[in-house]
Amino acid sequence: MKDLLIVLATVGGGLGLFLLGMKHLSEGLQAVGGDGLRKFMGLATTNKIVGVGTGIISTLIAQSSAIITAMLVGFVSSGMMTLSQAINVIIGANIGTTGTVWLVAFAPSPEVLGMTGLALGGILYFFIRKETPHNLGLAILGIGLALLGLYFMHKGVLPIRNNEAMRNALQSIDVDSLLDVAIVAAGAMILSAMVHSAATIAIAMTLASHGLITYETAIATLFGANIGTTITAWMVAVGGTADAKRTALAHTMSNVVGSILLMPLALPVLVPLGKAIFPNWNVVAETAKGPVLYGIMAPIAVTDTIFSLLRGILTFPVVKPFVRFIEWAIPQPENEKPHLSSLKFGARLSPVIACDQALKEIVFMRESGLDLLQCVERILKGESEGETDENHILHREEILDNVQREVTEFLGSIMTKRLAQDVAARSRRLLRLSDELESVSDEAAAIVRVVRRLRKRNQQISEASQKVLLTIHERVYAYAEKISPWIRSPRPLAFIDPVWAQKESSAIHEFIRKCRSLQLGRVSVDDPESPLRVLGELDILNAYERIRSYYLNIVETLAGGKVRA
Repeated sequence: MKDLLIVLATVGGGLGLFLLGMKHLSEGLQAVGGDGLRKFMGLATTNKIVGVGTGIISTLIAQSSAIITAMLVGFVSSGMMTLSQAINVIIGANIGTTGTVWLVAFAPSPEVLGMTGLALGGILYFFIRKETPHNLGLAILGIGLALLGLYFMHKGVLPIRNNEAMRNALQSIDVDSLLDVAIVAAGAMILSAMVHSAATIAIAMTLASHGLITYETAIATLFGANIGTTITAWMVAVGGTADAKRTALAHTMSNVVGSILLMPLALPVLVPLGKAIFPNWNVVAETAKGPVLYGIMAPIAVTDTIFSLLRGILTFPVVKPFVRFIEWAIPQPENEKPHLSSLKFGARLSPVIACDQALKEIVFMRESGLDLLQCVERILKGESEGETDENHILHREEILDNVQREVTEFLGSIMTKRLAQDVAARSRRLLRLSDELESVSDEAAAIVRVVRRLRKRNQQISEASQKVLLTIHERVYAYAEKISPWIRSPRPLAFIDPVWAQKESSAIHEFIRKCRSLQLGRVSVDDPESPLRVLGELDILNAYERIRSYYLNIVETLAGGKVRA
């Protein structure tokens, strides 16, 4: 019992260090080059081969296929990438993720390298405040923790060798038939879904290196680990759009179908192939801790790579019919509107893609603002059919309230994480833009309510006041129409003209101030109802004044501060 507790504590602690290290490694690398990684993944839209290569390199850089999967869900959901392009990247990501297994297999003296990584990473992270070295230090700390985790997992299984009952229990897991491969794969799939596919394979490699499980058993874990890792895509996509679910299903099906088709080749082909490539795999190395089969890790790593390559070869030629099947299995609902809050898990994995996803919603709010102003113009002119435009404005205002709330929750979930300075600044900018654009819809709805209030009193806007309000509308709408296209990219500063924006805003403000004085002069002692009518007209005028100020705030947000003429 004591030996079992020691094994559980040491191996569990080692696993925790490994997972924490992989987390810090991924966060650090994303903070250093997340924006570049996003742009690099955009190359996948060129052709299929480039897409596969992009997936391989991106996963090697990010050190996590989970991050790449989350990015792909965001890309496809926001229309930045097609499903077929995403599948090509998935093929590459499945190959690239084997890099972690090679790191496990060929890391010499993991305890020495781990402590070296902690020392170097600690110096960069704690004593250098410049952003890039600071984040690079976090990544190196992650490598150190992951290697120390491997060391403790190795050390933790040593008592098993001296405990006959535990040793016999593990060695009884004999894999000599296809059914045995399937059973071991099922267990590995469950473990990978709970922890991490690389961690599952690392545990299997550690046990195999100490002779506690056979080489065949270790190979069988590869099939289940590659299926279990697809749970990440579903955690990102559940509750999301049809495109998000399609991407997750494509990832799962490519891994499941590939594993099932290749599983019969595990014992007759893959196992002998790995042994043939590394003929000295079963040489026992005598160490101070006892005999260790360090050589067995290399054939496991190469077999994992061959397995991923074969799975990609099976999927690559049939991407188009595969896409058609996925689209048939998950149909696209009519007029589906993406929901950001369902992608919080993906946001935690990839803040850069989270900002891209949020930008799509900001663009929707931008276009909605112009649309609502056009509806207001028709209402003021009396050209609206019935209350169609009024109802549209009120309904869209409710939608934009929800969109702003979702954007705030969505970006708030990533702003609690470690972010590069440019990503953090961009997140804050997007939050401010969503607030200003939602306020525009509030003012459009306020104008509708004034019109309805006047109608309820059997009053209508006077002809003179109508001309004034339409003149103001034309100037405010032209101002909004000029500014709106600037809200279009992660860094729109090159497209804006803040000096013009400030001058035009001041001119509109001065014009509205003069119109307000003229409106107050329209109160007539001969018309007892005129004060209430003029008050309503002033409310509309004041709404335009606030809309003008919101668009100036947008310019200042994009420019990074107050703008002056």
